[in-house]
Amino acid sequence: MFEGIIPALITPFKDNFEVDFEGIARNLDYLEKYVDAVVPAGTTGESATLSYQEHIDVVRYVCEVSNVPVIAGAGSNSTREAIFLGKEVEKAGADAAMFITPYYNKPNKEGLYQHYKRISEELSIPVIIYNVPSRTACNITPDLVNKLARDFDNIIGIKEASGNLKQVSEIIRITPEDFIVLSGDDFLTLPILALGGKGVISVAANVAPHLMKDMYIAFKEDDLDRAREIHHKLTPLFEVLFIDTNPIPVKKALELMGLPAGKPRLPLVELSQEKTERLREVLKSLELI
Repeated sequence: MFEGIIPALITPFKDNFEVDFEGIARNLDYLEKYVDAVVPAGTTGESATLSYQEHIDVVRYVCEVSNVPVIAGAGSNSTREAIFLGKEVEKAGADAAMFITPYYNKPNKEGLYQHYKRISEELSIPVIIYNVPSRTACNITPDLVNKLARDFDNIIGIKEASGNLKQVSEIIRITPEDFIVLSGDDFLTLPILALGGKGVISVAANVAPHLMKDMYIAFKEDDLDRAREIHHKLTPLFEVLFIDTNPIPVKKALELMGLPAGKPRLPLVELSQEKTERLREVLKSLELI
């Protein structure tokens, strides 16, 4: 259920910056032929500037209209707030909840363990850890991931976006065989699959879900030449989607493709004209516009 190509959904906004629920449905229509699950209200979904009610409403709506499993973003740097959001997305119908490591307050190992322990004890649905030190100033180490995976049955996986392949390899090596390691970096999807990872929670899959799925299928069918070919074809897209802070470029990409996006909420701003032209050229090269 939680393997393969899993886009981290954007949250489209109307001109007044209210959530565009019809836009969410249109984007899902574009994606669902190719993807294996979706993640609403994560970093790419601008969770940082959604109110709690908007966050819950977005997850509930995606659960209602999606034809694939839903892994809801539910993290916070407050354990109490993370549990609150986790319970709310569980009630909303999410199939699993993903919790980013607490950001800014930089807990030590014991604090991280207790954070995920409390979340696990309070939720009935599967829990996925999200490790992205570049955003959080907090890295969850392989030994701690392994301890959490073995101590709590509903901690079933991790989205690993540390960019450290040695760390990813160690997590895969020492955790239980059924523990799900997902790439959190589009560029590292193929290397992580080769190490034993199970898929990717992806920004690029919002834009080119068919190509991401083709790469994944080629790998699963042991057609490594084809998988590498698609990886190299997608590399310019992986790069340009992080030409500015995520999700600024991916929202502009979807806008250029005629899909609902809207401007990001402040303090994020629209992609500059110069960067937009670079993005446009990549999209043209992939025949996406």
